[in-house]
Amino acid sequence: MALIPKRVATFFSIPIFRRAAYHVKRLTSGLDSSFFFRIGILLVGFLIVTSALVTVAERNTEGHTWDTLREFLGQFMDWLYWSVTTVMGAGDSSQVHTPIGYVFSWLLILFGVAIVASLTGALVGFLIDYLLKEGQGMGASGYRDHIIVCGWNATARELIQELSTDEYTTKIVVIHDTDKNPAGEGVYFVSGDITTAHDLRRAGVEDAQAAVVCPADGSNEADMKSILCVMAIESLAPQVRTVVEVNNPAHVEHFQRAEADEILVSSQLVSRLMARSSLYPGLAGLVTDIVSGGEGSELYRVQLPDDYVGLSVDELSAKLRADHRATLLSVSREGQAFVNPPQDFRLAIGDDLIVVAESLGSLEPLEMDHDLD
Repeated sequence: MALIPKRVATFFSIPIFRRAAYHVKRLTSGLDSSFFFRIGILLVGFLIVTSALVTVAERNTEGHTWDTLREFLGQFMDWLYWSVTTVMGAGDSSQVHTPIGYVFSWLLILFGVAIVASLTGALVGFLIDYLLKEGQGMGASGYRDHIIVCGWNATARELIQELSTDEYTTKIVVIHDTDKNPAGEGVYFVSGDITTAHDLRRAGVEDAQAAVVCPADGSNEADMKSILCVMAIESLAPQVRTVVEVNNPAHVEHFQRAEADEILVSSQLVSRLMARSSLYPGLAGLVTDIVSGGEGSELYRVQLPDDYVGLSVDELSAKLRADHRATLLSVSREGQAFVNPPQDFRLAIGDDLIVVAESLGSLEPLEMDHDLD
């Protein structure tokens, strides 16, 4: 029995239901609940009065009489059931035999038709509003453990293309201040401001795995907006990992104060890679291959298998090659990366690995807890 609430919670965590719940809340947020409560009371009262009048009118037909209050209440409950089923379209009109019974039977039928028409109209109106708002980027993603791309530029376009080839198959949400989805099919779109809490919540920032912030252009103003975006994300969901593209290297310290987790200066990365490639030919192609998806070897961050605890680096490297055709690059421990650890370095519980391999195989990808540095 304890599993039932968990299963119900899992069912309603499906993205489409979470999106529908958002639109229901949006549409009903301005409604007066007391008005609907009064309408409900009025409808219940109408059914009770109708049932009582029909009970009295039909009491002498076919020997329907009562000598005690209990008998009256028994017949009243039967007629109340008839009233409800008539409203729902399943009542038997042949049960009444008096003019009053006929009149109230017709009223209940008309009442039921009006209710069905109202519900149908409300449902159709909701579906139309849902589709229109979703198409305009005015909905809520409803995802969990997804990646949010905040802003749009050439880097964001290449990033989404790269993520679409990754075997993790992580859901992606783009939030950008425009009327049309710039990422195309397969990516959920939220039209809004990357610095606004309401729009970030619609993108599902509180349940996201990571947020990638891309400046709209190469200006300093775009960096300032990216800083505000990081600050907004950190205030709403400090557990979410933030990865930021920076235009001006002088702004890195400001992003550090905003507590961005990963800060990438595109110009520095490119210039440094070009410098190393000019000294050592082939490095550019190698780095491009291991950081890109698709064919060839790729970078993976994986959990440390239980039977690897206690191994030395040499033993770990040999075991990875033999069991998984993977090459060890570094060991991460408590937020520190050990790229070339000493010979007496031993693996401990909680370590994770950065490896180069053609695929994950039987290795388990690291389950991000949003607190890893």
